Amino acid sequence: MTDASPPVPSGSARAPELWQQLQAAAQVLAAVRAGRSASDALEVVVASLRPGVQALAYAALRGLGRAEALRALLAPRKPVPAVDALLCLALALASTEAQDYDAHTLVNQAVEAAKRHGSRTVSNSAGFLNACLRRFLRERVDLLAEIDEDPATALVARWNHPRWWIARLQQEAPEHWQAVLEANNLPPPMTLRVNFAQGPVDEYLAELQAAGIAAWRNGAHGVTLAQPVPVQRIPGFAQGRVSVQDAAAQLAAPLLLDELLAEQAPARRLRILDACAAPGGKTAHLLELIAARGLDAEVIALDVDAERCRRIDENLRRLGLQARVVVADAGNPAAWRQAGLADDLAFDAILLDAPCTASGIVRRHPDVLWLRRESDISSLAGQQARLLAALWPRLLPGGRMLYCTCSVFKAEGEEQVRAFLAHNKEASSRPAPGHLWPLSTIQSEALTDNAIREHDGFYYALLAKEGG
Repeated sequence: MTDASPPVPSGSARAPELWQQLQAAAQVLAAVRAGRSASDALEVVVASLRPGVQALAYAALRGLGRAEALRALLAPRKPVPAVDALLCLALALASTEAQDYDAHTLVNQAVEAAKRHGSRTVSNSAGFLNACLRRFLRERVDLLAEIDEDPATALVARWNHPRWWIARLQQEAPEHWQAVLEANNLPPPMTLRVNFAQGPVDEYLAELQAAGIAAWRNGAHGVTLAQPVPVQRIPGFAQGRVSVQDAAAQLAAPLLLDELLAEQAPARRLRILDACAAPGGKTAHLLELIAARGLDAEVIALDVDAERCRRIDENLRRLGLQARVVVADAGNPAAWRQAGLADDLAFDAILLDAPCTASGIVRRHPDVLWLRRESDISSLAGQQARLLAALWPRLLPGGRMLYCTCSVFKAEGEEQVRAFLAHNKEASSRPAPGHLWPLSTIQSEALTDNAIREHDGFYYALLAKEGG
C-alpha cells in the first residue's frame, strides 16, 4: 500500500495535518490485520508523524471490536483492506467518548485521507467513506444500541477483545475477567525503576516533584508517573538513575535473589543466567541489586536474536552495568559452545522470562489482541515447556529458577508449572505471586509503601532444586 502523503521534515514548525496522521494510522491498522506487529509498522512512518500516528492507531486497536461491528452494519459488503482499515479507524475513533477531535472534523479529515491516498482504489472510495461516516454521525445512538443488543456482536463490541479471548478469561478468571478487560482497554501508565544504589526511591520522588512531574511510589523500587513523558525529560535517565520498567516486571530480580540468599551468604562467586534476556530490563535490575548488596556474581544474558542482544548492551551501557551478553538459543544448551560458553556450564540461579502470548501487556501493545489466535497459546506453551526442560539440568543443586511470563492465560503459567513439577521430582515450589492480573489498586489505603499499586499482567513461579 502506497503512502502518498508528503513527508513533514523533522524539526518543521508546521504541525502535521490530521488527514496525514489518519492515513498513516490506517496503514498501521491494515498491517496488523495482515499479521504484522504495530511496532514494526510504525517504524516506517515518518518520524514527525509517528507520535500522533501511534496514538491514533492504538486508540483504534482498543476500539476495533466495536468498529468492526459498526462497519458490518454500515457496509455489509466488506471493502478492500486499505479502505476498510481507514473506515474502521475512523469509526473506532468517532465512537469513543473521549477523543481529541470533533466528530465532524474527524470525518472530514478521514475523507481527505482517502482523497489524497496514492492508491486510486482508496481515493475513489472517498464518497463511499463519507456516506458511511455521515450516516454513523446521524444514527450514532441507534447503531450503537443495535450492536449492543445483538447477541452476535454485543460481547466483542462491548469489550473490544476477540470472542475466544473473552470466553477463556471468563472460564479461567471468573472473579477478575471484567476488570482485566477494562484494564486492557486503557492506556498504560509509565513506571520507572529507580536504581537505589544511586539514592533511595523517596529521594527520587522529590527530584520528580522539583521537575514538575507528578508521580507516586509503586513497589519497592518503582515510581509511576501521573502522565507519561519523553525519557529526555526524566531526571537522571541519561545518567542511569532510572529505567522504564513496569512494576510487575520489577518483581523478578528481587524474587530470585532474595530466595537464593535467604539461608546464608554465598561462600563463592555466584553465576546467574538471564535466559531470553532482551531487551535487558531484568538483567539490569539483577546487576543493580548485586551491586547494592555487595555480592560477587557473574551474570550471563542470553538471547537468540543478535539485534535484541545489541539492545541489551545499549541498555547496560547507559546504566553503567556489565554482563556477559551472548547470542544463543536458551532452549538448546548443547549448542552454547559455539557461542563461547563451556559445555558443562551450570548456574546458581536462572531467570526464565519465557516467550508467551503477551496477553498481560495488551494495554501497552493493543495489536496483540488482534494478532494472536487461540491456537498460539498451546504452541507457545510447548515452547515454554521445552525451555524449562532444557534449562533445568543447568541449574545447580540448591539453586533457584524463576519462571515468568507476561501472560494471563493459565496454560502459560499455573498449568505449565504444575506439569513441570509433576515430571521433575527434585523440583519444589517456593513462595511466589503466581498470576498477577493487569489491575490498578492505587486507591487502596491498606497498601504498604512497597506494595505494587499499578501493574501489567504477569505470572511468577519460583522453583528450587533439591541438594546443595
